[in-house]
Amino acid sequence: MSFESGFLKDSIKRFKYYKELGDNTFAQLEDQDFFYQPNEESNTIAVIIQHMYGNMLSRWTNFLSEDGEKEWRKRDAEFENTSMSREDLISFWNAGWDCLLKTLESLQPDDLTKTVTIRTEPLSVYDAILRQLAHYPYHVGQIVYIGRMIRHNAWQSLSIPKGGSKSYLESVKQAQQNTPK
Repeated sequence: MSFESGFLKDSIKRFKYYKELGDNTFAQLEDQDFFYQPNEESNTIAVIIQHMYGNMLSRWTNFLSEDGEKEWRKRDAEFENTSMSREDLISFWNAGWDCLLKTLESLQPDDLTKTVTIRTEPLSVYDAILRQLAHYPYHVGQIVYIGRMIRHNAWQSLSIPKGGSKSYLESVKQAQQNTPK
């Protein structure tokens, strides 16, 4: 496998991981939790979903042929509180990720050196992917953090639980020893 093919494959894997973190957070939340706002300046999970949806559709629709900041995008409106249902929010979340993943899955290794634009700034496809690999995990981290605050002691860890590093490492070693070579 070429470096370019590996990069595309690994990028898709990483994006899917961050989507899964969001999905697993949503599974722990009540409907009203999507609208929890710690203070006036903080975004709700619903607002973060709206923003990610708008960004993903804008960036990944006609990715190779149009500027990533579409004229039809209403970015400022993405940060307004909404009264959408949980189902609508999850639908937005999934639609944004579907747009991103379908576009990435359609790219060929040679596409990585092509130039795309975001807000008229020229970027290599490779760099545009890296840009979004920094942007989306930032917001997913916010979603997870808000979910963890809301659920407090009922929160089910999405990674190695606090105080569980040693037992996690032991389980990984055990699995490796039991894997046929």
